[in-house]
Amino acid sequence: MTTGVAPVDGLSHVSGPTDRPLLNATVPDFLKEAARRHGERPAAAFLQHDVRWTYGQLLEESDRLAAGLLSIGLYKGDRIGIWAPNRPEWLLAQFATARVGLILVNVNPAYRTGELEYALNKVGAKALILSTQFKSSAYMKMLCELAPEMSRCAPGKLNAKRLPALRTVIQISREPVPGAFSFDEVMKRCGGGAISRLDALGKGLSPHDPINIQFTSGTTGSPKGATLTHHNIINNAISCARAMELRPGESLCIPVPLYHCFGMVMGNLSAVAYGVKMVFPSEGFDAGETLDALERESCSAMHGVPTMFAAVLDHPDFNRRSLKTMRTGIMAGSPCPEPLMRRVIEEMGCREITIAYGMTETSPVSFQSGVSEPLNVRVSTVGRIQPHCEVKVVDDDGKTVPVGQPGQLLARGYLVMKGYWGDPERTGESIQNGWMHTGDMAIIDARGYCRIVGRIKDMLIRGGENVYPAEIEEFLLSHPDIAEVQAFGVPDKKYGEEVAVWIIPRNPGRLSERDVKDYCQGKIAHYKIPRHIRFVGEMPLTATGKAQKFKMRDATIRELGLQGDMS
Repeated sequence: MTTGVAPVDGLSHVSGPTDRPLLNATVPDFLKEAARRHGERPAAAFLQHDVRWTYGQLLEESDRLAAGLLSIGLYKGDRIGIWAPNRPEWLLAQFATARVGLILVNVNPAYRTGELEYALNKVGAKALILSTQFKSSAYMKMLCELAPEMSRCAPGKLNAKRLPALRTVIQISREPVPGAFSFDEVMKRCGGGAISRLDALGKGLSPHDPINIQFTSGTTGSPKGATLTHHNIINNAISCARAMELRPGESLCIPVPLYHCFGMVMGNLSAVAYGVKMVFPSEGFDAGETLDALERESCSAMHGVPTMFAAVLDHPDFNRRSLKTMRTGIMAGSPCPEPLMRRVIEEMGCREITIAYGMTETSPVSFQSGVSEPLNVRVSTVGRIQPHCEVKVVDDDGKTVPVGQPGQLLARGYLVMKGYWGDPERTGESIQNGWMHTGDMAIIDARGYCRIVGRIKDMLIRGGENVYPAEIEEFLLSHPDIAEVQAFGVPDKKYGEEVAVWIIPRNPGRLSERDVKDYCQGKIAHYKIPRHIRFVGEMPLTATGKAQKFKMRDATIRELGLQGDMS
């Protein structure tokens, strides 16, 4: 299947096919239908935790959690955060919260205390499900730093000064800290007619209710909570699944994080659409565990950013593994170099691998290649427009540009978010007359294929993670020894781009690169910590005093010898 259609009248304005109607259903309806059709088929395999469910069991387990959430006083419209890596509890929470009508708030596992505090307070989260620890991230320890009141409150009765809306903490542990419920305990509180209560609640849910809040980095330094509905994410997942031509009984490897649309929509919900088994190799990406999962679970598909595919291909055991069932998947997050695409097709066997483009605010995918697209199309474009989506490329005056000319990409249709939670001003800036202004520069050719050529603003993408320099600049300016700072991206072979900063210190010679990195550690997500740091006496400026980041970037590339890393 090849998605999309060609432009008309020579203008960069295309609309996706509408021959198959959108599904008007809620997430609970969606899972219930999957269980009816595929009840005995494998639904999920969490290899690190040795947990497996059929579709019937997934429905049953998620209903148990939903009933437990009801029993501890969580109701439709309440916001509930989840701060955890790829674990079985994450998948259950995705479906259980939707069953009740709760709004699931995805918290990035890389967040630290300041980012967590901002996110929970921004949405007024009433509850938080969290892991105790993941790698070097001590989640419960960080939460207790923000809410020391937990040590002296009963579960469900938190009253924290710094987190005023938060009442309930659910710890993924059999023995939670004081003030928290254990996840197992909530699962056990599902008796007494709770399922019938859930069925009654379900009748009051609408496909257009908000169901998920995902934070995206903001150019002003504060993340924005993109608010998505059942209708947004279910239909986007179906379109992604159809583009890959997923088939019942196949297995989809999901090493990408669940907190991101890539995992929970393009992964989980796309699998549910066609009765496909979701395979989770490990809590966080590990090339060896992913390779093992591809072979052991006879996976037909894999999702990942280009660096993930490269890491699997370069693993020492790769040539000793049999991946004869591999066929398709989605590569997204950053451009795919042609040599890598050739290896994915020829060595991994993913001859039908697809490329996708989108953003959280569009649920997320608006463009995707088909399974039979030529190699040159898959490495030079992001495919064609998805069904029931409309896009155009406009100039600075908002006029649609001719085919082949660059401009800002705008998207409209079912996939556009409801808005940024609690932020009508930034919502109004981004969505105008139904058009989502992506901030990306794009070119649409005469056949309808789209090429992303840059960003309107200076966002960079490091290993699939969006990084906005303004966030880093605002944080570093809180250091007493930093007078001015400019952040930008430079090419990197492994991650696509890396963060670089130029700093004007208040006292030259006193501040070191190590000091700057140590200041960032534990306070901002690891992927935002600058890799390249240069101390300068002045910044290159325009006549009006604006920083010329392109000059800084070019100088840094020359100084570090990064010309060979440029694509």
